[in-house]
Amino acid sequence: MDTDPTQTLVAKLRELPPERIAEVEDFVDFLKARAQQAQRAAAHRLGAAMTRLDALNLPPMSAQEVQAEIKAARAQRHSAADANSR
Repeated sequence: MDTDPTQTLVAKLRELPPERIAEVEDFVDFLKARAQQAQRAAAHRLGAAMTRLDALNLPPMSAQEVQAEIKAARAQRHSAADANSR
């Protein structure tokens, strides 16, 4: 039977002395901050990419053009995968 990882973690935490629990809490805070920093960095990169794209002042693509781009990218990815498997 699968054990809930949260319950397993809580059980382990209950066995720790208070100073170790404080270390675990600090580590959890660090992980949370790192995830938030990564999210902010990704949002910044996306914003920068959108700014560069907007600066190109290109007309919007039609649905057919989008589908053609997708088809070409998939074909390229498949041919690259085929080449790597040889």
